[in-house]
Amino acid sequence: MIITPEQAALKAQHQFDALRDFVQQAARDGQRIDTVERELFRQLLGLGHTLLSAFVAAQGDGDLGPEAETPEGRTVRRLPERHDRRYLSIFGELTIARVVYGTREGQRIERVPLDERLGLPEGEFSYVLEDWGQRLCLKGSFAEAGQSLETLLGLRLGARALEGMNRAVAAYAPAFQASSEVPPPAEEGPLLVVTADGKGVPMRRPPQDGPKPHHRRTKGEKANKKQMACVGAVYSIEPFVRKAEDIIDEVLRDQKAKQRPRPQHKHVWAEMSREIDGIEVPAKEGLFCQLYAESTLRNLGHDRPVICLLDGERALWDAQQVYFPEAVGILDLFHVLERLWAVAHCFHKEGSDGAKQFVEYRLRDLLQGRVSYVISGLKHRLRTEKLSGQRREVIRSAVEYLTNNRDHMRYDKYLAAGYPIGSGVAEGACRHLVKDRMEQTGMRWTVGGAQAMLHVRALYLNDQWEGFLEFRVEQEQARLYDRDAA
Repeated sequence: MIITPEQAALKAQHQFDALRDFVQQAARDGQRIDTVERELFRQLLGLGHTLLSAFVAAQGDGDLGPEAETPEGRTVRRLPERHDRRYLSIFGELTIARVVYGTREGQRIERVPLDERLGLPEGEFSYVLEDWGQRLCLKGSFAEAGQSLETLLGLRLGARALEGMNRAVAAYAPAFQASSEVPPPAEEGPLLVVTADGKGVPMRRPPQDGPKPHHRRTKGEKANKKQMACVGAVYSIEPFVRKAEDIIDEVLRDQKAKQRPRPQHKHVWAEMSREIDGIEVPAKEGLFCQLYAESTLRNLGHDRPVICLLDGERALWDAQQVYFPEAVGILDLFHVLERLWAVAHCFHKEGSDGAKQFVEYRLRDLLQGRVSYVISGLKHRLRTEKLSGQRREVIRSAVEYLTNNRDHMRYDKYLAAGYPIGSGVAEGACRHLVKDRMEQTGMRWTVGGAQAMLHVRALYLNDQWEGFLEFRVEQEQARLYDRDAA
């Protein structure tokens, strides 16, 4: 129901009086504080709805007279019928009646002065509701977010509506990332690090025509396939000079290094393979373009060494050669450790002292620059020891891995220079950015839905959420109402 400003003011006064009377009565009745708190919040939502309605009513209906001018300078006529618009705020739904201008009824509406005056969004959800709703969606499922909004605000938003909201917001993420200011140089460390890895996202089955064929999964076959998201990060850090024994103490004896420097202005990002402007862009291309853009801006006017910290995937090193050919390429030590443990368990029981000693000896050699010695030793054991086919394959694969990546395993030089040699940041990004949200129970994604969630979740984890939402509002308002975006 549309009310006048006077009616809204009178209703708000009655609601406030009711609130005051409720508090006084609750005190006399000795009600428990939490029950009073809940009822107060419910009534305050109602009061907020009335006051917001009063604000809208005070703006009028946007009538500028029989004719109005568009931003392009054309004259349009006032249409005879008012057009109602639904606006869903955190206080509930409002119906806003507006005078609109165009050529004639049924044709495109070309100007709505009240929308301009109020700064209404393009959709029906308020920017505040969008903010609160997406904060919930970034952490749990769309359905759970809808249930939380209903519990807190009494609003019913379905999972589909919240997912659509997520995609609409995410559309502004690449532009925001491209326009973001670089961190202050005084807050940056002397080393600039770029790191990348991959993490699978469970995907929905594509729609099928006709009846769904019965299929019994074979051993090891998953119910739903995953598509790889390429996850990366850019950060700066202070050098941290260490020796081989320091690393061994840390990774094998759980003796964490003291005074370890913390990454500065760590920004994570993730890309799926997808179509952009009609062109299929692989995930790694999309990610490395983003990493290159940010690292170049952050290093502009400086001469910080750039370090590329990657695992052994050949495609990542190929991308490094294209985008960061001058960078110091370092093979992530934790991926090397995985190979060493796998080989150790070919000769010793898991959890045994023998396995730990096997890994420690070879890790020490690698950290002291004796990569060729470790490779030749494994080759010798392949030739001389009787092993099952499976164990031989594990060792052969490790030899190939070390051989292919030996140019990125000069750990003695890296440690002396204070460079990081473990991609814990990339591993953490895969977990926090992808796994913690995308792999919750029962979740399945389309490429578009996954990419939207990854983009906005990355900005949230980068502590850029408030700035991003302000950017998104300014850009939409500029597009809708021909205003300059800040």
